[in-house]
Amino acid sequence: MNGHLDLRILVLLLAGVIVAYIAYNHPEVGVAVLVAVGVVTLLYLLTGGGENGSPPGS
Repeated sequence: MNGHLDLRILVLLLAGVIVAYIAYNHPEVGVAVLVAVGVVTLLYLLTGGGENGSPPGS
């Protein structure tokens, strides 16, 4: 892995921890985040984002 990928993973993990903390303290926000993640994932799959099985940008 190169330096950019490591930083990207670190940022995603940090964002996940922050969102999990907010969802733990405010359950209604957690439900909204879950729905948003589901919609974005569905749109990504419907637009052919993962056709060849490789991650985007590779």
